[in-house]
Amino acid sequence: LPYVPQVPPLALLGKVTATTFALERPRCVFDGHADASDAVWLAVAFANASATFRNPQCRAEVPPYQQLLAARSYMTLETAAAAYSCSAASPAVLRVGGDTACRDQHRQDPCNGPLPSPGPYRVKFLLMGCRGPKAETRWSEPILLRAALSPSTIEAAPARRGSALVVIASILASLGAALAAAVLGALGAKVWGSLCHRGLGSGAFIRRSYRTHHIPPALPQPPAPGCSPPGLGPSAPQPPAPCQRT
Repeated sequence: LPYVPQVPPLALLGKVTATTFALERPRCVFDGHADASDAVWLAVAFANASATFRNPQCRAEVPPYQQLLAARSYMTLETAAAAYSCSAASPAVLRVGGDTACRDQHRQDPCNGPLPSPGPYRVKFLLMGCRGPKAETRWSEPILLRAALSPSTIEAAPARRGSALVVIASILASLGAALAAAVLGALGAKVWGSLCHRGLGSGAFIRRSYRTHHIPPALPQPPAPGCSPPGLGPSAPQPPAPCQRT
């Protein structure tokens, strides 16, 4: 059939994730080819393994989900063909890899489990009847899952960017204040160390001892004859001449 499966072009929450992706429902594709007892399967294969995929001839040959890593392909989403008819009222999209319980079950029956790697994958729809395959679609283009490389690449709340910027600005301001305090502290320690090295610090006074002695005040002496007290003679403010004793 000329139909090519594709991821929905419209905006859809969780359209492509790290383990799942959505597909458009192939409505009206199998009308005229399917009987009431037929089923439609979805074949999922790694992009480089789609060319080697062989359609199973009966349900017992359907490759299960548990063999994906070894066989590089599996089949899932077994659905009655009537669910894809033009008259069927059904959701517009299909979720591939949405059954997380497949990881905990050791059954070998088909299961729509999470995809184990980013891929890329290719998918096609296969119409199976009681005697084997009856019709199939083309393979899709490669579908690459979106796995985040690190937590910093995940934006949980894009609408709160304003508050995030405020938090970042406050953090940068705190770092600037801490850096300024560290620089001033380093300069203060350097100056204090220089003073102590010159003997002006408190440690210099603590390590030294001083001896004091009493010096009695000098008694006033009467002026010698012919001498005038400093600053009172006629030659003030010239310095006085030395006194002459007779």
